[in-house]
Amino acid sequence: MAGRLDTGRLYAALDAQREARGLSWRQLAAEAGVSASLVSRMGNGHRPDLDGFIALVQWLGMPAETFMVWPEGTPERRPRPSLEARLAPLLRADDELCESDRDHLLDVVAVTLRHLRARKR
Repeated sequence: MAGRLDTGRLYAALDAQREARGLSWRQLAAEAGVSASLVSRMGNGHRPDLDGFIALVQWLGMPAETFMVWPEGTPERRPRPSLEARLAPLLRADDELCESDRDHLLDVVAVTLRHLRARKR
């Protein structure tokens, strides 16, 4: 059996961020680019569609994998994404960085990780 979306975990993360930022659910939905009815349905345990899920995860600035649940005893078969791959969406979501600064930071991370990996060999 494949993994599935933990809607409750996603909704709890949205609620925590919403409260921390002092937003209403309607304001959160507008900022994330989804309908208010989507977040309302999620509060009742319904799963978002793929586009809604992507928009909400991007609004949170968190990896989508954070909200996946794997059956007990079933190891995830995909290898974990590299640190560079996990950092890229976070840096791209930061509106305080321009594109060249993001690219520079990703380059610095990549060079540093190559250096650390070479030292471990």
